Amino acid sequence: ARPERFLQQAAELNMVVANMTSASNYFHLLRRQVKWEFRKPCVVFSPKSLLRHPGVVSPVKDFSSGVFTEVLDDPNAMAKEVKRVVLCTGKVFFDLQEYQQKKKIKNTALVRLEQLYPFPKKQLETVLKKYKNAELIWAQEEPYNMGYWAYIQRFMPDEKLKVVARKSSASPATGYSKVHKAEQEKIINLAFEI
Repeated sequence: ARPERFLQQAAELNMVVANMTSASNYFHLLRRQVKWEFRKPCVVFSPKSLLRHPGVVSPVKDFSSGVFTEVLDDPNAMAKEVKRVVLCTGKVFFDLQEYQQKKKIKNTALVRLEQLYPFPKKQLETVLKKYKNAELIWAQEEPYNMGYWAYIQRFMPDEKLKVVARKSSASPATGYSKVHKAEQEKIINLAFEI
């Protein structure tokens, strides 16, 4: 999919655009859509690789209680130790989390935007208040000229965000698995080292 195309059209509360990283949050998003007294399109970006990813699994209690959460904070981050906050959405979170755990990185918080439009400004501000002095980074798998980055800039113009993405490209993917894997590793490394 080309998320930037949907996000360019998102205005005047005309749709919901989301990218889930949790089964229970996906359930609550769909539940919220049905319970609303009005109807609007809901666009969900989710790659096939997350269908059976063990990190997406939620305990049953998360389905029976709770609500849709637009922004998910890093549950393992100790606010006092955090010097860097990596904002992301979707599948790239699991690659970042795997690297963070493997390298035992404690000074970085991974914050996920589960809903992109309407932009969850208040929810994001609430999470970011915990990390007042941390530098902010936006990480995405897509090339710099695609994906979510231009959209994020629109809604966070005053933030000094650094971006980690593939170099600008005419195509959303290289087409070669070895090149893709090398680019993916570079993105993940940069997110923690930039």
